[in-house]
Amino acid sequence: MAIRCKATVLGWMIAFQLIGWFGAFQAMSGASFEKVDLPQRKPGEVSGGPVAEKVQTLERSKREEIIVTEILDGNVPDSWRRFVEVTVTRTNAGTVHRLTMAVAPDYLAVGTDADGWLTPLSPQAAERIADQLGCMLPTRRMVDDIYAAATVKLEPLAMTPGPEMTTVPAFAAHNELVRKQRATLAAGPRPGELVAGHKKDVVLTPRLATSSGKVAIYGWHRLNGQPIQSLYLGHTDAWVDYSHGIRLVRREMTLDGVKTTADAILADPAKAFLLSDEGVIASARYGLASLTTRTPGLGTGPTSYAAVGRVPPLGVVTTNGFGERSEVFTLEPGVRLLINQPANPDPSKPVRLLLFALPNGNTIEQTIGKKLAPGDDWHFDIQHIGAQTRWLRAADTNATWAIAYLEATNRAWPVWRRQNDPKDTRIREIVEQVKARFTGRKLSVVLTGHSGGGSFTFGYLNGVDAIPADVERIAFLDSNYPYDSAKGHADKLAAWLKGGTNRVLAVLAYHDSVALLNGKTFVSEAGGTWGRSHTMVKDLGERFALTKPEDEEWENYSGADGRIRFLLRKNLKKEILHTRQVEWNGFIHSMVLNTALENVGYGYFGERAYWKWIAE
Repeated sequence: MAIRCKATVLGWMIAFQLIGWFGAFQAMSGASFEKVDLPQRKPGEVSGGPVAEKVQTLERSKREEIIVTEILDGNVPDSWRRFVEVTVTRTNAGTVHRLTMAVAPDYLAVGTDADGWLTPLSPQAAERIADQLGCMLPTRRMVDDIYAAATVKLEPLAMTPGPEMTTVPAFAAHNELVRKQRATLAAGPRPGELVAGHKKDVVLTPRLATSSGKVAIYGWHRLNGQPIQSLYLGHTDAWVDYSHGIRLVRREMTLDGVKTTADAILADPAKAFLLSDEGVIASARYGLASLTTRTPGLGTGPTSYAAVGRVPPLGVVTTNGFGERSEVFTLEPGVRLLINQPANPDPSKPVRLLLFALPNGNTIEQTIGKKLAPGDDWHFDIQHIGAQTRWLRAADTNATWAIAYLEATNRAWPVWRRQNDPKDTRIREIVEQVKARFTGRKLSVVLTGHSGGGSFTFGYLNGVDAIPADVERIAFLDSNYPYDSAKGHADKLAAWLKGGTNRVLAVLAYHDSVALLNGKTFVSEAGGTWGRSHTMVKDLGERFALTKPEDEEWENYSGADGRIRFLLRKNLKKEILHTRQVEWNGFIHSMVLNTALENVGYGYFGERAYWKWIAE
């Protein structure tokens, strides 16, 4: 069927007002789950036809900015909001497993039950929506399972191939074909149906790990159960045509009566077969492309937006002998990101996500640390954040400790901010990107860093109206140089501390203004961390009652039932202790202050407690 692009999209869509066919297909293949967490449609919200008309002449990225915003603002059919249980049983080594997943009853649509538009999207736009809703795109095996469970199976309707197939008029024309097809069903539409067969799925596959910048598509099953489209990665991830559909699946699943996540299943070689016929998928997400998407709780006004920088699909995934896996990404402009976590995290445990901004002059690998071999750079042996994190994981097994190392590619966050983010909006967005990797998990966030990495933390404080409630700890490791009460830092920190009894502020510093380098001082009394720390103490002391236990070596300020802690080394020998504070168990100490683990099994400014956790 050729596409007549001279007709207007609105003309194609007017007929949708005559029949509410979206409401007819709220699936009944199992008990319904709770509705997805989207705002209710606003009075007077435009329906699918006008949205299609609005975006028909826009290039893809601008078009998808509008569509993603419409969906996340709740402009979806009411019938789509309630997901449906699909249960499959599979046998492995004589053991029968029963897996239940919550599946969207239809492909993603903009508009109302009476006027809905099944809109194709790029995988990155789809991933942003999925992440916001605690969902994922399906694998090839999941698409087959959903089709098998569907109570309404539609014959695929193909249109004439050509350049017009990637245009909005083609999307709307195919939408009209599907609408008419449904309207002619002999039994008529029935509430609660799971519908399949009318679109190809954008899917996840392990092949994406070695096919950067591609989209994977599969499905479009005929009525005999055979898909027209075998798994295909021949298009770039910018290719979007009329046949593509976005089916969302909840990440939270039930396996043999126990709650788990799709991420945990797909990352486990013994369980991946339940969801994938291609083996393990280490990271069940597409990389995020440049588009604007809603980020709740940021900025001003009722709805805020965040520009998301590009991340290569799935990152580069590696594992090591400590039972960890790491993913490396590149964010724009000029940021490297490595996320390290247990290879097989327990989905029942909360995630404690440490955002560690690197010190000036150091790479991620140097910050993680290793045992020095001949010829190695000395930077590999001065922080050992990797080993100290492993110590924390061993000491606290009640949470999944994940750490995100953030490196400015010019190796200086203060310089990066001046050149790339003078208004401190991009840092805020980077934090949201990292958090999105853990959508669907109970998450608490720790903001920390060493030296110039403190610039990242203060950039984040500048970029938010208020520190979010999911931030449970802020720790400065000789890194509070940019502190400035005139920028609202004291007010934001005080409001955050008063907002919850689980929130801790830890500041570790030393008397750097008396330290000598080649016989001379190199930091001013006010500008170093000693001076900045005392300014912080003064400002917070106006808002909290602070005590000051003191001895010959330390000034130790405490307040808010121990949730405010300043540990300031007096430096009687006038040494340079900038990295020693971290190396001598300082990172561990900053993470466990005001917990039952404080000073248990280690000593701050003592011998390394983490020797056995240092990698070769």
